[in-house]
Amino acid sequence: MSLRTTSKSITFARPFSLDGLDETQPAGSYTVQTDEEPIEGLSFLAYHRVATVIFLPLRHGGTGSFEAIPVTPEALDAALARDASGSHNA
Repeated sequence: MSLRTTSKSITFARPFSLDGLDETQPAGSYTVQTDEEPIEGLSFLAYHRVATVIFLPLRHGGTGSFEAIPVTPEALDAALARDASGSHNA
């Protein structure tokens, strides 16, 4: 079964937090990657999401050191909505 991977960049204007993370992340642009598998047995091509991760810089790593953190699209949408409204609540 082949996996389809898509990447997109999201930008936070303010520091943000995500469910499951202990630390607030700095404002900036982040890469989000989504992996999807084809759904077999259908008469048309369709996919379902199997994983979504956001790449966060390691606090104590060197330049270019990132960690892939699993996240739900709903958690990302909520964090982006808080950012747009200026709210800092998790």
